[in-house]
Amino acid sequence: MGAIISPLEVYSVQTCGVCNTQSGDTVHLCPRCGSDLREHSLTARARLKMQQNDRVSEIRVSVSHDCCPACAAAQGAYAKDRVPILPIEGCSHGLGCRCYYEPVLTEIYP
Repeated sequence: MGAIISPLEVYSVQTCGVCNTQSGDTVHLCPRCGSDLREHSLTARARLKMQQNDRVSEIRVSVSHDCCPACAAAQGAYAKDRVPILPIEGCSHGLGCRCYYEPVLTEIYP
């Protein structure tokens, strides 16, 4: 008989931007290459690109319609230097943190 895997182990996933290894939301260091996922996950790299883009005035944390209380509290637009790191610490949803970043643009066209 195989090992029992909790739903959080199956669904809550972040991807390392260095080696593309997938890990659970609660993992901070990539198990394959050792990269800090708070800085080198694909989500963290997207946040950094938005922070460096002059056309982005703020970064919005968007949440799923059935998010947990921790994620609901994090929803909103933030100054680029104050945006929370995803996945949200303390997320308790059975599918894991499904929050994502969206840019708030100061100008849409060049």
